[in-house]
Amino acid sequence: MKSRAAVLYGMNQDWKVEEIEVQPPKAGEVLVHWKVAGMCHSDEHLVTGDMVPPAELLAMMGVDDFFPFIGGHEGAGVVAEVGPGVTSLQPGDHVSASFVPSCGRCRYCSTGRQNLCDLGAGTLTGGMITDGTHRHFVSDGRAVKMMAKLGTFSEYATVAEASLIKVEKDLPLECVALVSCGVATGWGSATNRADTQPGDTVVVVGIGGIGINAVQGAKMAGAKHVIAIDPVEFKREKAMELGATHVFSSMAEAIPAVNELTWGQMADRVIMTPGVLHGEMMAEGMSLVGKGGTCVVTAISPMTSGEASINLFQLAMWNKEVKGTIFGSLNPRADIPKLLDMYRVGDLKLDELITRRYSLDQINEGYQAMRDGENIRGVIVYD
Repeated sequence: MKSRAAVLYGMNQDWKVEEIEVQPPKAGEVLVHWKVAGMCHSDEHLVTGDMVPPAELLAMMGVDDFFPFIGGHEGAGVVAEVGPGVTSLQPGDHVSASFVPSCGRCRYCSTGRQNLCDLGAGTLTGGMITDGTHRHFVSDGRAVKMMAKLGTFSEYATVAEASLIKVEKDLPLECVALVSCGVATGWGSATNRADTQPGDTVVVVGIGGIGINAVQGAKMAGAKHVIAIDPVEFKREKAMELGATHVFSSMAEAIPAVNELTWGQMADRVIMTPGVLHGEMMAEGMSLVGKGGTCVVTAISPMTSGEASINLFQLAMWNKEVKGTIFGSLNPRADIPKLLDMYRVGDLKLDELITRRYSLDQINEGYQAMRDGENIRGVIVYD
């Protein structure tokens, strides 16, 4: 079948909206009619090259050309068709994308760490999770990869059953889309990976689609002080609306204020969620962490980045720790429905996160707004 999709043909290029060919699902696969796609910064990292593997790594992977690429890994849709052997979904079901698939059988899934499922190894490679062959082709016949094997920037996509979570039909699909990546990642960074406790002081560095939900998570976990840092005034104001107690425009500005606020103890948890995390930023981030405190690194750094500025003496003598996280260290099959239940009863704010809605043809306009700091989260809504 034919589908309109936003395709990226190279770094530092615009997304090109064009017609692609989508083949029907085979065993273990599902054809999804995506209804909403979140415009996450991770797809922007394909444009800027931060998530494009270097040539030597591509050669090791047996990949000649990284592009073309269909973007989109945050999304919600309706099942249009299922392939042989699919048991958890049927046509008409509403689904959330899960950019981390979950097989349920590997070492990580079976020990409650679905965010580390072995199937996630192919996130940026070509072919289906199921058999390695392709289902999506651009007009000249070339196979096209899909971001996180989901391709929510295409109206239709064939996706592995392992990458989809069934959700209740009464839930707004815009909210379902947000929970599939940004909300879960930010909320989980604060509540799960940072393990925020009642009375803690929590600092969130960078208030975008992930950071704003780290603010929500810290507040819901009972933090006494939730300190949001971002150079954009609009984002600082939004943070105050969703749970921040204090805001600052930079880490340099925040350090003396946090010192005074905590009587010299500094923060219990610092969550790094800037648009792009560079190694030198860790020096100020770790300066915000107090004795026995935790710094959670959630943001994407350039794939070739190999250095970070961390005072190793303080790391040891102040008993600090640094943790990485993907998907907020949550389990998508359990936690996506849980987050949506919290939205349903009014505890988790989702509608308030959407700054603007776009058509697929407006995708480049939406990403420019993100670069300009005008959006917390833009979403693509299909007709």
